[in-house]
Amino acid sequence: MWPPPMGTPRLGPALTGLRDRAFLACKTAERDRAGAQRELEHSLKALGTDRFDLYQLHGLGTMAELEQAMGPGGALEALVAAREKGLARHLGFSAHSAEVALAALSRFPFASVLFPLNFVTYLKADFGPQVVAEAQRRGAGRLALKSLARAPWGEGQARRWSKCWYEPLEDTELMDLALRFALSLPVTAAIPPGEADLFWQAVSIAEAFRPLDAAETARLQAEARLLEPLFRRAA
Repeated sequence: MWPPPMGTPRLGPALTGLRDRAFLACKTAERDRAGAQRELEHSLKALGTDRFDLYQLHGLGTMAELEQAMGPGGALEALVAAREKGLARHLGFSAHSAEVALAALSRFPFASVLFPLNFVTYLKADFGPQVVAEAQRRGAGRLALKSLARAPWGEGQARRWSKCWYEPLEDTELMDLALRFALSLPVTAAIPPGEADLFWQAVSIAEAFRPLDAAETARLQAEARLLEPLFRRAA
């Protein structure tokens, strides 16, 4: 069904009179030009704005998706056209694959990459350092995702947090260390979880941010050894 039901608009009305003071980002999961164009136009209308500060290809997971999105007739063409028309100031992407992220960075001068930068995946699975380094080398912004993730949900485990597809950290000390770990990396920003309680805890941690010291890093390394990473490098 297109367009999808818009529901009750919230962010658009909240930005009334404040749009020029906000950095507004949005994204499309479509992989073809026509679909991405429809989503872009729909999002502009839903948010009551005439442009996005950042528009992203969302969730590039496989090389096949990357090839489609960045090939002839792909979604990237719609993003470039939107930038030329002033509908999007900057173009970026998100990915949950290090290999796909590195390939995307090599093929187009994206302004940013939205990527999981989590202490378990980073320290135990070596998932993330190479993307941070390559984005930094190319001058692309580094936006951290999943910084407060603990591990995948266990089989049959009660899921208290409906908006988290992973098990989030709940121990306040570990939450503090995990988010400060991500913010201690050369990142542009970190995106908090969608759950309101976790969101505001993340804001409080960020407001009191200080880089990790050696003892705190060692504590996270020990904790990471006990946990299953959300993501790993491809074999």
